[in-house]
Amino acid sequence: MAYGESLRRRNYRARPRALGALVTVLLLVAPFAAAALLLGELAGPGDGGSRTLLAAGGWPSRGQAAIVLGGGAPAAGPDQEPAPIASLAKVMTAYLTLERHPLSGTDSGFTITVTAAQAETVAAEAEQGQSVVAVEAGERLTERQLLEALLIPSGNNIARMLAVAVGGSEARFLAEMNDAAGALGMDHTTYTDPSGFDPGTVSTAADQLRVFRRAMRFPAFRRIVSTGSVTLPVAGTVTNFNPLLAAGYAGKTGSDSAAGGCLAFFTQVVAGGRPRTAVGVVMGQGEGNDTSALLAAAGEAAKRLVAAAADGESAKER
Repeated sequence: MAYGESLRRRNYRARPRALGALVTVLLLVAPFAAAALLLGELAGPGDGGSRTLLAAGGWPSRGQAAIVLGGGAPAAGPDQEPAPIASLAKVMTAYLTLERHPLSGTDSGFTITVTAAQAETVAAEAEQGQSVVAVEAGERLTERQLLEALLIPSGNNIARMLAVAVGGSEARFLAEMNDAAGALGMDHTTYTDPSGFDPGTVSTAADQLRVFRRAMRFPAFRRIVSTGSVTLPVAGTVTNFNPLLAAGYAGKTGSDSAAGGCLAFFTQVVAGGRPRTAVGVVMGQGEGNDTSALLAAAGEAAKRLVAAAADGESAKER
């Protein structure tokens, strides 16, 4: 199965509402307690700080990775070759949505009405192994709810709905995705669909770090990817597949047999005696098509990467 995040699997693995609410509360504390620090560090791609250094053994032994500490310059590991990114593609979809239609505070943004055709495709997409979120014809979803459905349970159908809502058509939105990638200096990235289900959507960890940092400039994005679960009108309560959420690593997952386990993340760390925000991407972790195993491998790689970056920064300042 190309994606392990299908509607049926999500139903089997759904967490109780009380647990989801507790995880959400715990996870929102750390990222937003350090909001001022984070905003000061998000200088964006190509910033002029000193380059992040890693202690020995920090880069994953397979796949690829990139990381930046604080306002420094990003560091990219070996093997930065274009590879499938699975649902990491949804970071660009969210970024373009928020660029065109920014959300502030508790604003809901624009509203769409689900069409009969959009509702009818869900069952077939789930049978293909796609990650989908249940919708019904006539259901009204706000921009905020669409972004939640895109980034938390990783709905491929939601990515396509946003593409039409924001770009006017999926083809036009895809052109905008690739234009935005070029403008951000993502020279090794090609988007062929807005969800990442198509293995022709390829990128590198260094490129994905660029767009992830840009998306993080939007408070709504940071809040959503820090959320453990959310309740949607028809789908009900859906949960986040990020294996490190409870450990304070907010972000976006991606996984399938072509991409392996992928995770774009940010977390707080103490390096050189100072609090820093570590922002990173790992790709191509694990093997096979078991979602839990792939994402667990990505989570372990992310933790090792952060620890090595913190150690490298501490050594640099001694």
